[in-house]
Amino acid sequence: MLTSNGHVLDESAARLGELSAVPDAERHDRDALWERLRHDGYLFLRGALDPEVVERFRDYYHRALAPSGVWTGAEDRAEFRRLLFREVVPGPEYAAFCTQPAVRDWYAWFLGGETFLHRRRLLRHVRPGESGVGTATQAHYDLVYLREGTDRVLSSWIPLGDCPVPRGGLIYLEGSHHWVLARERARSLRHPATSLTADLPGLADEHDARWLVADYRAGDMVVHSAYVVHAALDNVDDDYRLSTDIRYQRAGDPIDWRWQRHWHDQDGL
Repeated sequence: MLTSNGHVLDESAARLGELSAVPDAERHDRDALWERLRHDGYLFLRGALDPEVVERFRDYYHRALAPSGVWTGAEDRAEFRRLLFREVVPGPEYAAFCTQPAVRDWYAWFLGGETFLHRRRLLRHVRPGESGVGTATQAHYDLVYLREGTDRVLSSWIPLGDCPVPRGGLIYLEGSHHWVLARERARSLRHPATSLTADLPGLADEHDARWLVADYRAGDMVVHSAYVVHAALDNVDDDYRLSTDIRYQRAGDPIDWRWQRHWHDQDGL
């Protein structure tokens, strides 16, 4: 049974499907990738990163937060926050991971020129069994949080380690970028900087659409537009889910200045 924030997803063929990975034949065809991005709202790139690089960063994260007791069940929450926001997030290890050639050079090639990486980069850590409204990422599209810059900003969601469906990875509402973009341009949506809803099955029914899921593996990366609606499942697995969200754009396009500080969960964004 798949849930998100406690809501049970409809797993019928009309409401649940699989994320489509980019075929090997298109991986080095920029025009084909742009066509796919415009059509689907996302690019699911299997094996985009070296799995060993991903696992090394996951190991680093595990070691860096260990002094907080987070892995022993005797967590010092204040120490966890100090380690995460003062050491891991602004640290050189995380910066190196987000700018590794497999990511940086891919964006330079795909965007066709000089790129800019937003400094505000998120690490999401969800323990097994955490559930209820507010735990899993609720349905939203990224533009509502990035309105001070270009709408051509692209997000990369990277699972830091294997993330089978029960571990609570990212899911996408099929075709949602088309109606979001149309409503934004017609100024009939203009949603504020918050989620659309925690009720994922209700949103799928409203738009007669499917939520798309995937068994992610270490090394996978999903690139998505600022208009596509996405969310996360609850973690009902036996291990924690770790992932990162980073955002690249063309350096010459308008940049949202609010995203140029290191991420903190109280930064108001």
